[in-house]
Amino acid sequence: MVTNAKNQGKIAVLIEEHFDEIEFRAFNRFFPKNGYEIEYVSHLWNQDKLTFKGIDLIQEVTVTVEVNDVEPTDYQGIILIGAYAMDRLRYEEYPKQGQPNQSPAVRFLRKAVKAMDAGKLNIGTICHSLWLFCADAELLKNREVTCAHNILCDVQNAGGIVIFDGDGTKNLHIDGNLITAKHPNVVAEFMEVFLKAINEQKLQIATR
Repeated sequence: MVTNAKNQGKIAVLIEEHFDEIEFRAFNRFFPKNGYEIEYVSHLWNQDKLTFKGIDLIQEVTVTVEVNDVEPTDYQGIILIGAYAMDRLRYEEYPKQGQPNQSPAVRFLRKAVKAMDAGKLNIGTICHSLWLFCADAELLKNREVTCAHNILCDVQNAGGIVIFDGDGTKNLHIDGNLITAKHPNVVAEFMEVFLKAINEQKLQIATR
């Protein structure tokens, strides 16, 4: 958990093993500097805390917040970190034929998307993290997004509309309150856009 005295609110970052370390370092610097507490959230498998290592095995984070115990609207915004963390979070221990994915993180994302579509929340994804959306096609169907080239088929098969720019996917795209980015090289632009979005949303809610 990273805090700042300005106390503008909290941003939840869903995380698991093999998270993107470039994004991790950037989030920890940028958002607290702008007054937002970063709270890392995951499924803890009945443990009080779990420690996850990044994809380069350099950075690590100890998470104490169980995704089952929080609501998306507890936060000013939700970010899904990149690399392989979201693939791990969509793991369903006991899948049943014909039943939508019931992993804790996917159930949380369903509630977050409902709040997002109601104009109450912004969600941000970057690089591979749309994998969590792909766990349930109803979450991604007909949404305009961008993502890493590696997961194009996953996103398209889940009903997402991938936006291209020239010979590749677009660096960053905004579709309502969903902000998606291509890869860690555009994390600075992604954070600036996400910060602007949550600040504007706070102002809109305050003036209703």
